[in-house]
Amino acid sequence: MSDESTRDGGKMAPSSLPDGAQLVMRVMPLPADSNANGDIFGGWIMAQVDLAGAVLPARIAKGRIATVAVNQFLFKQAVSIGDLLSFYARVVRVGTTSITVHVEVYAERNPAELQVVKVTEANLTYVAIDHTGRPRPVPRD
Repeated sequence: MSDESTRDGGKMAPSSLPDGAQLVMRVMPLPADSNANGDIFGGWIMAQVDLAGAVLPARIAKGRIATVAVNQFLFKQAVSIGDLLSFYARVVRVGTTSITVHVEVYAERNPAELQVVKVTEANLTYVAIDHTGRPRPVPRD
């Protein structure tokens, strides 16, 4: 996948997204999200990826879900205060009770030259749960 971007309809997006990827969230980190070096805490990024990753499984499960695994998490570049982060997700697998998604995070930075770079990618698994917190079947439509 290329980290280059194209301008389409006034929106910046990676020029080549994985099949089925959808923009599920955008956020700009603030100074309170940074460490002593001025970079954004990895844990803050992980929390945002978990939120973004849950969007598609929640729709598919039509109810409560819980994160059961972070299967892979790669930090590719540092994230800085003022970067606009875009989270793209695609469903990788739907099981009996679980849904696995792939999330890619791109940062728009340097407004003068507008660079878009992939900063993080991850695979997470969520499980559909009932009102007591027990796994339940994912609805099949």
